[in-house]
Amino acid sequence: MGVQLDQKGYQKTEIGVIPKDWCVKRLKDIAEINKESLKGNTDKEYKFYYYDLSSVNKGKLLKPTEKIQFKNAPSRARRVFKRNNILMSTVRPYLQGFAYIDFESDDCICSTGFAVISGERPSDIKYIYHNLFSYTITNQIQRLLVGSNYPAINTEDVENLKIPYPNNKNERAEIASILSTWDKAIELKEKLIEQKKQQKKGLMQKLLTGEVRLPGFEGKWKEVRIKDLGTLKGGSAFPEKYQNVISGKYPFFKVSDMNNEENEKYMLNANNYINEEIRSEIKATIIPKNSIIFAKVGAALLLERKRILKYDSCIDNNMMALIVKENIDFNYVYYLLLNMKLSRFSNVGALPSLNSNDVYSLKCRLPMDYDEQKAVAELLSLFDKEIDLLQNELIQIKQQKKGLMQLLLTGKVRVKV
Repeated sequence: MGVQLDQKGYQKTEIGVIPKDWCVKRLKDIAEINKESLKGNTDKEYKFYYYDLSSVNKGKLLKPTEKIQFKNAPSRARRVFKRNNILMSTVRPYLQGFAYIDFESDDCICSTGFAVISGERPSDIKYIYHNLFSYTITNQIQRLLVGSNYPAINTEDVENLKIPYPNNKNERAEIASILSTWDKAIELKEKLIEQKKQQKKGLMQKLLTGEVRLPGFEGKWKEVRIKDLGTLKGGSAFPEKYQNVISGKYPFFKVSDMNNEENEKYMLNANNYINEEIRSEIKATIIPKNSIIFAKVGAALLLERKRILKYDSCIDNNMMALIVKENIDFNYVYYLLLNMKLSRFSNVGALPSLNSNDVYSLKCRLPMDYDEQKAVAELLSLFDKEIDLLQNELIQIKQQKKGLMQLLLTGKVRVKV
């Protein structure tokens, strides 16, 4: 790649400054939108894989495991898509539910909540796909949604989205190829992280049951319940008037903070910090550092997240904390809880929740020797450190790709063709 520094070679357009040998194109001028759909008289017995809006998230596609029949399919199951097409979510498009289809898609149908973008040249479709994640498209989508009562765009909106377009087809292909290479690097790093997590999960299962013992330890184990390991404490409601308070001694963690995946083991930075005066007013319990906190209300995925407090903190009333006894290694207990599926105890209401009695009753095995508890926890912590390192590398790769994408898709950096 070479850098184009001659500003005389650039032009101002309605979507920003681009090279003079580029132009601005609407998607409908360079691709087809929603080319094919199932008709109402489709054979009722016809079976297909159905992709709904939840199947796509920022380039990732979750493939259905089973086919459904047309007669049993949702009314939105209509859009036909093929290999080298793009699925673009038109509902909440700011979440970037976009995916490029890189597999043979016989008998695959998606929701009408997607726009299906297709064209003759796969490299051009790839070029369009990368543009969907650019600031240029993001800004246009935001403008379309301003004042809208429903966060969605329609087919006409998609057709009229504008992108910078190199007139040289080889330049378009090279830009798409470079960005796709970065996507592959990101995918490989994500697979490596997942492999490391699976290794840790398998080892954790064996170490926490005593199936595998660490060298040098021959002490006894016993079966205990969670109530034998510590005390459960609930949190306090957080008044609206104190939202975004950021000065105070105590971090105040809300259940929504559990969604922050910056660190999967520790609760680090809170969005709210309160002083002693506020803490006393709202009657918030101080949860000591090294306690293990988890959500007691929310979807199954949220209920399975556990974190260790790094500092004395307060938590909201949608969370629980296990304050571990001093003669038991808190890190070991963290891994015990991580290895337990708490969501199976949640009620089946509109908002699943846990109660302390169910958590207290959970059984587990515990080495009597404190040093063995600590040794097991330290070994598993090594896996966590490796995973954190890989995740930080992944974040850096994504940031680098994002920066490069902005330069390539505006022509500030030109490729040699």
